[in-house]
Amino acid sequence: MRTPSRRRPPRAALAAAAAGTLLAPLLSGCWVGAGGAGSGGDAVNVLMVNNPQMVELQKLTAAHFTEETGIKVNFTVLPENDVRDKISQDFANQAGQYDVATLSNYEIPIYARNGWLREMDSYVDEDTAYDEQDVLEPMRRSLSGDDGRLYGQPFYGESSFLMYRKDILEREGLTMPADPTWEQVADIAAKLDGAEPGMKGICLRGLPGWGEVMAPLTTVVNTFGGTWFDEDWNARLDSPEWHRATKFYVDLVREHGQAGAAQSGFAECLNNTTQGKTAMWYDATSAAGSLESAGSPVKGRMGYAPAPVEKTESAGWLYTWAWGIQNASRNPDNAWKFVSWASGKEYEQLVGDEIGWSNVPAGKRASTYENPDYRAEAAAFQEMTRLAIGRARPDDPGVQPRPAPGIQFVGIPEFTDLGTRVSQEISAAIAGRQSVESALRKSQQLAEEISEEYEGR
Repeated sequence: MRTPSRRRPPRAALAAAAAGTLLAPLLSGCWVGAGGAGSGGDAVNVLMVNNPQMVELQKLTAAHFTEETGIKVNFTVLPENDVRDKISQDFANQAGQYDVATLSNYEIPIYARNGWLREMDSYVDEDTAYDEQDVLEPMRRSLSGDDGRLYGQPFYGESSFLMYRKDILEREGLTMPADPTWEQVADIAAKLDGAEPGMKGICLRGLPGWGEVMAPLTTVVNTFGGTWFDEDWNARLDSPEWHRATKFYVDLVREHGQAGAAQSGFAECLNNTTQGKTAMWYDATSAAGSLESAGSPVKGRMGYAPAPVEKTESAGWLYTWAWGIQNASRNPDNAWKFVSWASGKEYEQLVGDEIGWSNVPAGKRASTYENPDYRAEAAAFQEMTRLAIGRARPDDPGVQPRPAPGIQFVGIPEFTDLGTRVSQEISAAIAGRQSVESALRKSQQLAEEISEEYEGR
């Protein structure tokens, strides 16, 4: 039962609370990155997540971007949870330590609303070679602010889908449905357990973090008929749909998933799949580039299917790791030069030529999917990726109206804290430290605090 509503605080108090929420998980102490306290001269300081395609970018920058422009780039590269904390600290305080950071389509509208980001319309208008209209429309829309102006440029875009070892399924006499349901996936996972020594049926994220375990789990909740909040901002984490979806997810990963699931995120599942330790993996479409790269042991052995469903026609998320320029940047023009290079056609060509077209940070430009080199090398997954992005419905991801946009998140500032705290409860259930019922009871109480702030808006 809902607790009685308190009187809603004024908008100014809510804004302050939202900023506080974004800053809640800050790393303690003072820390100075590679470029010192703010960039100087021609240098640009970039804070980014340690995903494989970002690491490749870091390796290519000096010999290409810096060589061509004379602009040195100082990178600070951190795991997802850590980088989010550090970005929120620097950008919320407008400290200017970092000129550019990797932000998602969750943060960018919120950061823009708070005045933390520099608008990019003036740059794309002048930089005609960048070809902003080539950027896929869902990405442009998701990286715009309330004022309709651009505040981010995508490095890569993604949805989510099911990746599976087609050779193992074939050997075991199993067929992946063209549009699998979660029940069908669970049945296949059970049959693939032990198909090879040490192989588990499926890998699913269990690592705490609103962008870790809560991303895939929320898509499961959506398609099972659940929602974080109904259209009147009533918290619904104690609903039968949430319970069924969460119990399904927890049971599946505990019974047929990877060892140490409660500490497994994207990176761990990628390693498990690449090393042949898991037969299936539901996660970001961007992972396929690594699985199909030239040095991957599973290249050519993977199959790809749409995100599994139950009550909805589609279930994949919509996400982009994008570049945002801090308003307090001391070198915004050089920052844009880096952003336009890292998100431009020239960089995609560079990756294709030097690393391989399957590694291109795709999912953001229409021209990528028209490039014959990319289409040939990424043939295993490129069409399924494009389909997944096209089918994603950020404004209507479930079976009921929503009060805020988002598929694998709720597009409000408070979600960073709420999603992280709920993820800790879910992860504890995956680890066997508490029941799903206990995890959701605590999670409902956390969500009700947000309900009280938004009720009646």
